[in-house]
Amino acid sequence: MRFAALIATLLPIGSALAAIHTIKVGENDTLTYDPPSVNASVGDQLVFQFVALNHTITQSTFAAPCSNFTFPNGTTGVDSGFQFVAKNATDFPTFTMTVMNASAPLWFYCRQTGHCEKGMVFAVNPTASKSFEAFQAAAMKTTANTTSNGTSSGSSGSSTATDSASTSTSTSTKANGAAALEVRNVVTLLGAAGMVAGLLL
Repeated sequence: MRFAALIATLLPIGSALAAIHTIKVGENDTLTYDPPSVNASVGDQLVFQFVALNHTITQSTFAAPCSNFTFPNGTTGVDSGFQFVAKNATDFPTFTMTVMNASAPLWFYCRQTGHCEKGMVFAVNPTASKSFEAFQAAAMKTTANTTSNGTSSGSSGSSTATDSASTSTSTSTKANGAAALEVRNVVTLLGAAGMVAGLLL
């Protein structure tokens, strides 16, 4: 009984230690995530604030920076959906991810036509061997974004993603690493919509 009470007392402390990383998307009408990469720990929140134009935060892989990550069963990785921001807007949509496992890098891009090819990519926990700079350089060598449809706006549903080398979506401790995220989409003007994403790489 006392042990359970101790655990209950300590749980809020772990939550309080988590960092919140705010990433501005499209600030000053640029094709950027600012900052372009973050180092995050388990429990940290990544809050993407869309401040201009019409962008996404969409999961990809290091090997294919400008393509949605897709499972063998056809489902795709994390995607915020297009988040349109009108000129002179004062309320901005946000998309929030909570890092559940920080053992491997995560890779993202904007799937608006032409944006990824101009270097609009984002990384979580890049490494020396798989750096943000190398990821961005590979994106800028891409000739076409394979998943863009920039005419819509709004939020997406839930999705699950993992490393392209993986064959099972239920394992989170593969040798190549996997990072789990909990994903939440909040559109300030429309209220909040919740979603959960599974394994990501």
